[in-house]
Amino acid sequence: MRLNELGPAEGSTHRSRRVGRGTGSGRGAYSGRGSKGQKAHHKGVRLGFEGGQLPLIKRLPRKRGFTNIFKIEFNVVNVASLNVFPDGAEVSPREMKDAGLIRSLTRPTKVLGQGNLEKRLSVLADHFSVAAEEKIKAAQGTVRKS
Repeated sequence: MRLNELGPAEGSTHRSRRVGRGTGSGRGAYSGRGSKGQKAHHKGVRLGFEGGQLPLIKRLPRKRGFTNIFKIEFNVVNVASLNVFPDGAEVSPREMKDAGLIRSLTRPTKVLGQGNLEKRLSVLADHFSVAAEEKIKAAQGTVRKS
């Protein structure tokens, strides 16, 4: 079977009714359109027309902007919140989750530079802000990207 051999199923299509062929046809005179008026004379009104009232489609606010389907949601941790770990500790996303600093291990983790770090830590994360890297290194810590 080829695409040009496809067709509608047997009995699913019907010939359109020929109206307006005299009174003896059963569909003569007004041809099922009633008597006079806009719907008798033309094809009718456009889709969504509400008789001149402001249509629903225009009454509703339009959708603004768009949703970026490629947006990456990060776990965000500030440098100040890393002070909960003991001095010299190895801090990875797993330890951050156990400490309650992040919610999910499926999202990438980013360390931001808000606050001060008083402890020497070895921090492992997916991303670091420039300020966060500087503050961790200033506290004699190390930064590793996973």
